[in-house]
Amino acid sequence: MTKCKICGKESLLIAQTLGVCLDCIRGRFEECLPFIQDAHKKSRIKFGLPAEPPRSQSGIKCNICINECEIPEGEYGYCGLRKNEDGKLVHLVNKDEGNLEYYHDPLPTNCVASWICGEKESYGNKNLAVFYNGCSFNCLYCQNWHYRENIFHQRRITAQDLANQVDNRTKCICYFGGDPTPQIEYSINTAKIVLSKRKVRICWETNGCMNTSYLKQIAELSLESGGCIKFDLKAYHEEINIALCGASNKRTLENFKILAEYDKQRDNPPFLIASTLLVPGYIDVEEVSKISQFIAELNPEIPYSLLAFYPCFYFSDLPTTSKSHAEECKDVALKNGLKNVKIGNLHLLGDAY
Repeated sequence: MTKCKICGKESLLIAQTLGVCLDCIRGRFEECLPFIQDAHKKSRIKFGLPAEPPRSQSGIKCNICINECEIPEGEYGYCGLRKNEDGKLVHLVNKDEGNLEYYHDPLPTNCVASWICGEKESYGNKNLAVFYNGCSFNCLYCQNWHYRENIFHQRRITAQDLANQVDNRTKCICYFGGDPTPQIEYSINTAKIVLSKRKVRICWETNGCMNTSYLKQIAELSLESGGCIKFDLKAYHEEINIALCGASNKRTLENFKILAEYDKQRDNPPFLIASTLLVPGYIDVEEVSKISQFIAELNPEIPYSLLAFYPCFYFSDLPTTSKSHAEECKDVALKNGLKNVKIGNLHLLGDAY
C-alpha cells in the first residue's frame, strides 16, 4: 500500500516512485508536479539522460519531436541522440546510420496490429522487427526499458545494411522501440531503400509525437506499401501523460487526427490502429472512455487494442491489469461507438484489484 503524498489516500494502485494518485493528478496537478518531476529525474539520471527536455536560451533547437529541446553547449537532448558540440547540433544518428537492434520474427507475430493487419495467415514468412534504442517519452512503466543502456554504447547499423536483411520471405517491417521518432529520418530512408527493390509492408509503432512533416512522410510510405501506423495513445488528459510518460501528448493527438484523414484512402488492411496500455490505478475507465470517444469521432472503424499491463521498471509495485478492468474498458469503448476493439495480452490479466 502506498500513500498519496497529496491527499493521503492509501492504495495498492498508487506507484511508490510516483507517489501521487490518479485523482490528484487530474484535480491537483500543480501540487503533484514536483513529485512527478522527481520521479522522472530519478528514472533518467542513472542512464546519463537529461532529467527533462533542455530549455537553454543560448542552446540549439531540435525540432524532431514534441520536446523541441534547446540544447546547451556540451550537453545532450532529451533522447540522448543529439548533442550540442561547439555550437553545432550533432546527430549521433542520422538518415544513413542508426542505433538499433533487429531480428526476424516468424509470421504471425505478436504485433499490436496482428489481429487485423492481414499477415496472420502468412505462415512460413517473416517480419523484420527493428527495435530503436532511444525514445522521446520516458514512461515510468516502460516494458522495454533496457534500450536506455544502449543509447550511448550500441553498435551503429547503416540503412543499407538493414535494408539488406529483407529477402523474399520478408513480408513486413515493423519499426518500434523505444520509439522510432528520434531516428525517424533513418527509418524513412531505410523504407525507401527497401521499397525501391521489393514490395514489403512498412509499419511504424510509435507514441506519435514526431514533427508533422515526418508524420506525412511515414503516412505516404505506409499507404504505398500496404503497411500500417500504430499509435500508442497512452492517455487522453495531458496531465496524466506527463505524469506517466514525462511529456505532453498534444502532438500525439493532433497527429492522430491527421492520420485519420489518410485512413480514408484505404479500408483493407486498416492503415491506422490505436492501442492503450491499461496501467492499473492510472489508466482507468474514464481515461479509456475519453480516448475511445476521440477515436470514434474521427472514424469508428479504427481498430483499438487494449493491452494488459505487467509490473515493470519504476511501476514494478503495481498489479497486473485485472480481467474485470479490461472488460469494463472494452465495454465502454464499444458503447462509445468503436466497432473494432480487442483486449490484448490476455495471458497477463489478473484478478480484481
